[in-house]
This record gives sequence, structure tokens and C-alpha cells, in this order.
Amino acid sequence: MSFSPAWVALMTMTKRKYMINKQRSFAPARNGERSDSGRRGASAPSRGKFNSSHSSHSKPSFHSKSGGSFGSKKRSSGGKKRFGGERIDFSRFVKKAQMIKEIPYVSKHTFSDFPFNSQLYKNIAKAGFINPRPIQDQAIPSVLAGKDVFGMANTGTGKTAAFLLPLIEKIAKTKGQSKRETVLIMAPTRELALQIESDFKNLAFGFGMFSVCCVGGLPIMKQISELKMGVSFVIGTPGRLRDLIARKVLDLSQCHSVVLDEADRMLDMGFRDDMVFILAKCPKEDRQTLFFSATLSPEIKKLTTEFLKDPVFISVISGETAKNIDQDIVRVRTKEEKLEKLHEILKKDGSDKVLIFREMKHSVDTLTKELNHLGFKVGSIHGDKRSRERIRTLDAFKQDKINILIATDVAARGLDIPDVTHVINYDIPQNYDTYVHRIGRTGRSGKSGTALTFVPA
Repeated sequence: MSFSPAWVALMTMTKRKYMINKQRSFAPARNGERSDSGRRGASAPSRGKFNSSHSSHSKPSFHSKSGGSFGSKKRSSGGKKRFGGERIDFSRFVKKAQMIKEIPYVSKHTFSDFPFNSQLYKNIAKAGFINPRPIQDQAIPSVLAGKDVFGMANTGTGKTAAFLLPLIEKIAKTKGQSKRETVLIMAPTRELALQIESDFKNLAFGFGMFSVCCVGGLPIMKQISELKMGVSFVIGTPGRLRDLIARKVLDLSQCHSVVLDEADRMLDMGFRDDMVFILAKCPKEDRQTLFFSATLSPEIKKLTTEFLKDPVFISVISGETAKNIDQDIVRVRTKEEKLEKLHEILKKDGSDKVLIFREMKHSVDTLTKELNHLGFKVGSIHGDKRSRERIRTLDAFKQDKINILIATDVAARGLDIPDVTHVINYDIPQNYDTYVHRIGRTGRSGKSGTALTFVPA
């Protein structure tokens, strides 16, 4: 059978358009666009076998015949599956809680031992701090002494106060001098940055210090206006901070104190180039640099070698996963069975405050609608939500106005959400580190918690 030249040309053009659209549908974020993690599409190349933050731009997960999204089509024997380059053994998600009474940490110092301003003592008491937490007890003296510090600590261990208290004291002593000194604090997510600023306002009350929180999703012109008025503390995410430097409204030439909070998470999210660029804008000499991280990866080691001078290393890391979290898996065959089993879990007594993780933003929205339809008080957060909406939802969850929060991994690290009874991995995490960070939202401050992970039957 022969075809006319016009017909052949039409078919060729149709095929070309199909291939272009197909490539676009699986293309990473273009330069300037941001995924759910806040990562720049073109400026943040992959640095390992897998990436622990996920978004609608990530490699799409495959759906099993049952309709459940499990990250991969191919199963291996023995309850193992490969996700983003890491083979995860499902048995690692099963661990019965061991309610072992931990030996209380005995502080070497009390807060009164630290040479703080009298107003700072009042703010410490008002915040309800009684004895220094381990990271505070060990880090505050070194920060007050002007030393660089690398602190390894799990989230929720009080490290925010460990750097805020001595830095507030440091800036209070320089007040009135001709040169205004600035403190820069970098955090991986806008939620953590906003939380740090909230803690700063409480601890710096009465000092006449001002701060600005520079994060995406909030009006940049307001942040520019506050920077021009003059602030002592600049708190923000790497992407927005770099944007403000490019606009020539953020001058870090007088920034002699730099904090990188959750430094490992920022690397995971593809912010390495931004972090290095921003640090290079700060004075090289006479700079105090503080790194806080939950892990000590080769890349973190490289950054510490490059930017920290004779640092004091402090580690208060606890075990791989908390002993008081009851961890188990839930096997399901179909999409319908998956939702039914989730419904059963949420109706049980004791499921008072539940954090559910999903891999994709659209999956978060879908499950939120389904649970709302079933009559649950539920909210959701992911990268496509406006900052104000995310803040309102988190506040509602913290204040028990809703008892179920569905989120992508944007909520997995750094957020202080008290009394979470259950963490549910409705989608299997891409790697075990992400799993550990997710379930760390429950079983905190000596309380018990439950972590459940849905897996294919």
C-alpha cells in the first residue's frame, strides 16, 4: 500500500508533536520553576542515586494492577522493592515499640550559668525553659565563645534555642556600635524558617531587635521593604535569599554570624549551589559559622571543611529510629482496599492526631477530598499551596482544630508538631532515611507513637 507525500508529511508531523509532548510531560522543572521541595529545576543537578524530596516534577510512580501507587512496577522476592535506586526491605518498617525508660540527661549547666542579659533570662523563663536540653547545654558555651560549631541532633531536640539564645546575646552586646552586625539563618523549608522567626520573636522580646523572614510564597516586596529598614536577623530559604542578593537588596558584607539549620536537608533538596553562593557573600574572615544537621554525609563533611574553622563537633543523635514508636506495615491489594483500611485505622480509638504522607502533590489533594467526603476533619500541605494557606493548616493541626494532616515530604523535617499519635506512610518513601525522618514526627518527648506503612500484598 502506498501513501501520498502529503499523508506521509502529516503523519511525520503528528508523530513529532507526540514525542515532544511526551518529553515535556516527563521533563524536570525548567530554570526558575520550583518543585515541592523548593528545588530549582536547572540549577540543582542530582547528586546521588536518589533524591529524598519529591514533587509533581519527580519521576512518576507506577501504579500496580490493584490501583495503588507503590513507586515501582517490579517487585523482588522477600518483600523488597527498589525505590529511586535504593532497595528497601519491608521488614525494616516493622519494629515493636520498646518502652524503655531513658536515663534523664544531666545538664552540666543551668541557664543561669550562661552570661546572658537579664532580659534574656526573663524571656527564657517565659518560654518555659527549665534546664538546658543536651544540644543547648553543649552548644551554647561554644557559640558564646565565638567558636564555629557543627551540631548533630535529631529534629525536635531544642537546637533552635541552642543557636538563637547565644546569637541574641551576641547582637545585644553590639547594639549601639557604628557598624550594624547581621545574623543570617538558612533553613530548608519556609515552614521551618517561619517557625525559627516565631521563636526568635519570643526569645528576643524587649531587645528592640528586628527580623525578616525571606521565603518564597510570601510577598517579596514586603521582605525588601523590611530589609531596607534594617534588621538584625535575616531568616530564610536559600532560593529566596539568593533572589534578594541578585536584586541587590540583601547585603551580607556585615554578616559575621551564619547558621545553616538542617544543612543535610538543604543538600537533599538541591540547594548546594545556593548555599555555597550565599556563604561566599559573607565575610570570609571574622565569621562565626554554625552547622546543624541530623546526618554527617560526605557532602556535609566537605562543606564543613570548606566553611568552618576549627569547629567544635557536638553530637546528641539518638538511635536509628525511636524505640517508643510501634512500627508496622499494612498490606493491601487494591486501591479500594487501601482506602478502606485507612478508614478503619482513622476510626480506631487512639488515632487522635494523624500525619499521613504521600509522594505526589495531586495524590495529597485526592486523598484529602476522599477523607473529607468520609466526614474526617482533614487538612493538607504541599508545595503548590500558598504559604498563608500552609501556615493556617499547620496551625489548625497544632491546635487540634483538625486531627488529620496529609502532606508531601515538605513536612517531614524540622517542624515542631506536638502530640502526633500516628504517622502513616500511605505511599512508600523513596529511601529509608526519608522513612526515619517521617516517623520522627511521632513518639516525641518520651511519648509513645505508631508508624504504619502501606505496602502491596
